[in-house]
Amino acid sequence: MINSTFRSILRLLLLSFGLFTLSANASADDELLDVNQAFQLATPEVKSGEIHLHWTIAKDYHLYKQRVSISSNDLKLAPPTFSAAVTKDDAVFGKTEVFLNKLDIQQPFEATKLSKATITVKYQGCADKLGVCYPPQTRQISIDIPAASSSNSPNSLGSLNDMLADSNDDGGLLPADKAFAFSSHQDNNGNLILTFKVANGYHLYQDKIKASVLNGPAQLGTLVLPKAEPSNDPVFGDTLVYKTDFEAKLPISNLTANSTVQITYQGCSDLAGVCYPPEKKQVSLSASSANATTASPATSNSTAPISETDQITQTLQHSSVWIVVGTFFLFGLLLSLTPCVFPMIPILSSIIVGQGDSLTTRKAFIMSLVYVLAMSVTYTVAGVLAGLFGENLQVMFQNPWIIGSFALIFVLLSFSMFGFYELQLPSALQSKITNLSNKQQGGTLTGVAIMGFLSALIVGPCVAPPLAGALIYIGQTGDALLGGTALFAMSIGMGVPLLLLGTSAGKLLPKAGMWMENVKAVFGVLMLGVAIWMAARILPDTVTMVLWATLLIGSAIYLGALEPIGEKSGWSKLAKSIGFILLTYGVILFIGLAGGSKDALQPLKVYQGGAGGSSAAAEQHLAFKKITTLDELKAEVAKGKPVMLDFYADWCVSCKEMEKFTFSDPGIMQQLKGVTLLQVDVTANNENDKALMKAFGIIGPPAILFFKDGQEARQSRVIGFQKPEQFSKNIQASFN
Repeated sequence: MINSTFRSILRLLLLSFGLFTLSANASADDELLDVNQAFQLATPEVKSGEIHLHWTIAKDYHLYKQRVSISSNDLKLAPPTFSAAVTKDDAVFGKTEVFLNKLDIQQPFEATKLSKATITVKYQGCADKLGVCYPPQTRQISIDIPAASSSNSPNSLGSLNDMLADSNDDGGLLPADKAFAFSSHQDNNGNLILTFKVANGYHLYQDKIKASVLNGPAQLGTLVLPKAEPSNDPVFGDTLVYKTDFEAKLPISNLTANSTVQITYQGCSDLAGVCYPPEKKQVSLSASSANATTASPATSNSTAPISETDQITQTLQHSSVWIVVGTFFLFGLLLSLTPCVFPMIPILSSIIVGQGDSLTTRKAFIMSLVYVLAMSVTYTVAGVLAGLFGENLQVMFQNPWIIGSFALIFVLLSFSMFGFYELQLPSALQSKITNLSNKQQGGTLTGVAIMGFLSALIVGPCVAPPLAGALIYIGQTGDALLGGTALFAMSIGMGVPLLLLGTSAGKLLPKAGMWMENVKAVFGVLMLGVAIWMAARILPDTVTMVLWATLLIGSAIYLGALEPIGEKSGWSKLAKSIGFILLTYGVILFIGLAGGSKDALQPLKVYQGGAGGSSAAAEQHLAFKKITTLDELKAEVAKGKPVMLDFYADWCVSCKEMEKFTFSDPGIMQQLKGVTLLQVDVTANNENDKALMKAFGIIGPPAILFFKDGQEARQSRVIGFQKPEQFSKNIQASFN
């Protein structure tokens, strides 16, 4: 298992240097094709002022339209014309247009006295079945520019253009897509916005701009055009034309499913006196990207709801760098209050306390800063790799051997604080352990940095909305710089409380004497608590409760809970009181264990309701059906019933919180009656687990998805822990 983990780490390192082949992600039965086999780009052809590019796309693969681009430093390029695309509900990009089977592009261009030119073609695609996306591809292609030739047919527009080219001051007719550049987008009010860019010396006829539905349920309203200017046209007589750039608005209603609209327009060249044939452009409309115009006026200006994670992703996409840094820094401060970061407090504090009499405020600050910076850099690098390659480095460290080894380190560190090494270990072994312990306690800044590095990877693997939003942004745009900057700012925000606590230790902790020994003993107990907290991810609940009870009772005895008060000081009496409380709770844990309890927070709950208490308590949790593959999920969703899908792992602290506090809430259980409850246990992080997470763009648990009528309600997706009140709102938004 250790060898497997190191192979996974090596694979990520190779990926980061571009040396890893994507075929490693595929199974032996369904091997992932090489990118050039999946998307075969033919040698471009140049004819009639256009570059023709053709891709042959393998079965079960697709190219993203929004990721295809053509550029050149040698040529002037007009907007290209694409072959027909289809709309796909993509796990990463949402509703987007993709090409299946083939892609043809006609790229108009202008060249001046060139016989050769270089174009840069960029594209990106994915494998449908395997759920694997290739990195963005860039190809630089050299093309031959043929000399202009004329046609013998006097009736062709190309011949007329050639005859006029020598006498036309404009240097020849522009391609239609350059003379009348067309683009469109859907707004949030149920309208299709048409944008026309009219070249100088050209015009479009107002009455030739029309729209029609080719397929789908969409209904078109009246096309709203801006004011045009009159013209005495030699072909059409007195008419209205547009000679400058303008926008038109086409209301769309009844957009209950994806539809295709055809836009037709026609224009002429003023200088050459030549009219172009009518142009026809097809526009794909996404049902999820626009609000129907049947909405009431009070709601027509509202935008469609999006999930918290997508809101954070939009912050990265549309905000300035400083706003991004400030926002993610605040996110980090909030995350510092979550259970995923709490264990780092005793870790850093124990490192500081381990310095003993040599501790100064300055030294405490430097050590705390090194710890926080190491943690932040690790979070940033791991996050960027996860965003670029979809592999969560932290998840790979949630391995029983690694977690067990790390927990053992904390046990050894706690024993060194109790001073047990000198009494119980042979001198040779004691020397080695003491040297290791001193290094890890911060005897060198390298040791402190190592602890910060390990803490980030092993202690806090939880996925929160800010982290998920940043990783989605990196995965979609490939912008590792801005995404990494956001993650670093978030990590620094998480580390600020650690920095303050660590630095204050240099001022507040006693410098010498028995006080210092007692403080070290307290932190020794905290280190044992961290070890149990970590080991709970891989140990049965009953064993974990035994360990907690043993720690509480042992600490109580250390504090003198069983000793007579006598003539002791007030501080000793306070310590005895605390010890007695710990002793009582430790005994209660053992009593709960005897009754079959597995809940350390409510150990006596099993005794409620007499003999049926245990079964009654068991009913206070949601009953999930386990699934392991994407096909199993599709089969359940296809039944048409509402579905809730929970991504869970034993090592996920927030997943345990959801089970204990949210899924056990009576109101939540009532709301989820009649809902198919599915759960994917990604503890092992095997290939099936990775494929399922990658299919939905999920980096790691906890993540909860809702499906209605066979489609995911993405705006209600839950990443991280949510209290019952907020989770109830997500259920209502998903299924009502």
